[in-house]
Amino acid sequence: MKSMFFLPRERIAMAVIVAAMLIPRAAATAGDCPAVLASAERLVLATAPGMDDEKVTIRLFVRSSPQAPWRILGRPREAVIGRAGMGWGFPFRAMARSGEPVKREGDKRTPAGFFALGASFGFEPSSRPGHVVLARGETVCVDDVRSPAYNTIQKRSVIGPRVSGEDMRTIDLYRHGMFVDYPSDRQVGAGSCIFLHLIRTSRRGTLGCIAMSEMTLRGIQTFSEPGAVLGVIPETARERFAGCLPPL
Repeated sequence: MKSMFFLPRERIAMAVIVAAMLIPRAAATAGDCPAVLASAERLVLATAPGMDDEKVTIRLFVRSSPQAPWRILGRPREAVIGRAGMGWGFPFRAMARSGEPVKREGDKRTPAGFFALGASFGFEPSSRPGHVVLARGETVCVDDVRSPAYNTIQKRSVIGPRVSGEDMRTIDLYRHGMFVDYPSDRQVGAGSCIFLHLIRTSRRGTLGCIAMSEMTLRGIQTFSEPGAVLGVIPETARERFAGCLPPL
């Protein structure tokens, strides 16, 4: 009679497989999260039901360290993104599943993913660190894929009149705003000039930015002063970042 403590090799293998199936999968750890999110202590999270929706809910989260749990700050706010919804931004294209779009120049989609928020900007000076005062005829965001200055803020007097770009001071929705550190260049052509800015009175979607009320935008400007990360994702993709995001 064989001892109950010793099983034939094939039964041992089967026991290991069954045991493994019974152990729940662990949530992703900080080391599995996008680098910009793993090190963040402030998060501006914009979520929509799906990738083709233009209305999003914005929530602010803080934590005391990258190892600490997130906690929500304040109440949710409403905003709009691109008129066509969102598309996985560069370098998050690998997250796209079958049928999900990726961000391309001119597609009227907001890049989905996680990106550092940059300095504030506007028509008037501000005491916020790095604040950019927009100058009429000079402050230009280059959206010209032919230009080496693509997806950067330049002076019109430097780049010349032939380079396509937004004269930011002439756009009233830019009275208050924030830059998004979106890493796209003319080689990938994955979109340019992504900002947080004021919403239209019609509350229509944007050409790729995130638009919101002045109260919400000013609150995010203050919240982000020590540095914050912007997350834009559909609810259908939350499980792809399990362990990285706070529960809603």
